[in-house]
Amino acid sequence: MCGMVSDFPPSPGDLAGAKLPGQALRLGPDHPRSRLLLAALRLFAQQGYAKTSVRDLAEAASVNVAAISYYFGDKAALYRAVFVEPIGADTNDLEQPCGPQGLPLRDALQHFFTGMLEPLKQGDLARLCIKLHFREMVEPTGLWADDSAFGVRPLHDALLALLTQHLGLAGPDADLERLAVCVAGLAVHLHVGLDVIDQIAPGLNATPESFDVWRDRLVEFSLAMIDCEQRRRAAAGAGVAA
Repeated sequence: MCGMVSDFPPSPGDLAGAKLPGQALRLGPDHPRSRLLLAALRLFAQQGYAKTSVRDLAEAASVNVAAISYYFGDKAALYRAVFVEPIGADTNDLEQPCGPQGLPLRDALQHFFTGMLEPLKQGDLARLCIKLHFREMVEPTGLWADDSAFGVRPLHDALLALLTQHLGLAGPDADLERLAVCVAGLAVHLHVGLDVIDQIAPGLNATPESFDVWRDRLVEFSLAMIDCEQRRRAAAGAGVAA
């Protein structure tokens, strides 16, 4: 049975001593805070939130138990930080998932998929993040309700704005929402199906550079979907006019 973790903090404001996203990267991998984040990622992914104790986390990170309180506030805040802080990834483009406003469609999509696929170059780290997300879905703590922990809404909204502008629409409609979900879904499938892809098509993800190839192909696939939707709308409009 799935249950809520009663001591889970509802918002970033509750995180005593919390740092800004990406600060662990600037501190370096040997900093106690960085070691705690990496240890927490591994243990929470493997054991889940409820079965991971504060002592387990401290021992895995080779720090004193008090370090968790000092850097994060408590175990629940550390758990949230593992989701919020993009360990091993560049945070510069998180506020503009499709790049600066006014980019051509192809360039904007390339920017979008670069941001989506770059974390997969982290190898085992990426797989642990994926496993942690799956565990949160089957053993929910309530974090899914906090969109800021996953950044799903900004990605979706950025795609909607890009597609709305490209198709010359006054605003998004249901079909545009579907198109945005499908475009983003191309990258999401790589995240959730990483192990399956390795089994059915060994070699496709063999090197970090493999994901650059994926990025370029996903841009082309997305352009084809967008073109198809544009032609569908044009045909529907012509039918109405006739």
